[in-house]
Amino acid sequence: MTWPSRGMEMGFWTVLEAFLLFANAFAILNEERFLAPRGWTLAELQGANRNSVKRQIIGLIHACQFMRIPLILLNIIVILVKLFSG
Repeated sequence: MTWPSRGMEMGFWTVLEAFLLFANAFAILNEERFLAPRGWTLAELQGANRNSVKRQIIGLIHACQFMRIPLILLNIIVILVKLFSG
């Protein structure tokens, strides 16, 4: 077998699963316990540069937290697909 071997391939499904795992990680971050002590809340960035990387990451974290119900549904779909496809 040539490189990459069959077990080393990273397909589209694997990339989607990785993005889902990152979205789950962002969704469970607690603002009071984790984000506020580090200065990563939306309230503290009102006057900051609109296109800064920190502000965009904070926006992504809050978007993932806002979309928890669709994330739960996507997790269920992924679990069912993995259950039936192996």
